[in-house]
Amino acid sequence: MKTQRKIDFKSSEYPDELKNIYHPPESLYLKGLSLDSLQPRVAIVGSRKCTAYGRAVAAELAQDLAALGVVVVSGLAKGIDTAAHQGALKAGKTISVLGCGFDYVYPKENKNLYQQIPKQGTIITEFPADTPPISQNFPGRNRIISGLSLGVIIVEAALKSGALITADFALEQNKEVMVVPGHIKSPNSMGCHELIKAGAALVTTADDVLDNLGLEPAVSQKDVKIKLSSLELSLLQKLEYEPLHVDVLAATAGESVSKIAGILLQLEIKGYVRKEIGGRIIRIK
Repeated sequence: MKTQRKIDFKSSEYPDELKNIYHPPESLYLKGLSLDSLQPRVAIVGSRKCTAYGRAVAAELAQDLAALGVVVVSGLAKGIDTAAHQGALKAGKTISVLGCGFDYVYPKENKNLYQQIPKQGTIITEFPADTPPISQNFPGRNRIISGLSLGVIIVEAALKSGALITADFALEQNKEVMVVPGHIKSPNSMGCHELIKAGAALVTTADDVLDNLGLEPAVSQKDVKIKLSSLELSLLQKLEYEPLHVDVLAATAGESVSKIAGILLQLEIKGYVRKEIGGRIIRIK
């Protein structure tokens, strides 16, 4: 892993974006690439207890943005944050902002991400190495996530979600707040829909995000699309963003399980589907 380094407020490496936010960190600790090299930045945050739909949408949106040259910022938390980092790493760069010091990997199941991110981005925290991940650290962590970013995308947030704190910080910092809509009956999306009612931008694609921020893609969208065969496209159209067992999918398609499994393998390699526990398949793009 990259060596930890400390950046003080007066350092030339200290990001200008954070100097004017409320209560800017006195120091930053980083592992990975320099922040100057990681631009433009957009945050993706949301519920820790996300649905399969939310996880899939966050990963797809992050991957598409990263493929277009956008650096995805998030908080390495369970759920949406994890999906955003994973999606971004498939195509580009990401920044993780911690609510603890570098002596702790939190949550523990993200150890692999913690090791991978410094190779393609940066892990950043305002806390000294021995600071544990206690709850009072995380609201303040969110001001850094929004502060580093041109805008914040919310993917799944209940009415009392911590992601809404990030949205509040973004508004205070005059950053764009964007929201991915969810199921109208889902408690996980109630906070998102309230933000939309209040005037937040509704986004469903990476192009929507770029348009809202006035950004031009570093790479043409045409160049990042992966060609699908007619069989792959036909099967993909039968999949939804909720897990479906391969046997059910084979019956729906009127094909053998072995044939469907072969097509699904190609779709998985190309990043369109993911295998879930129990042999179920979920579309992620």
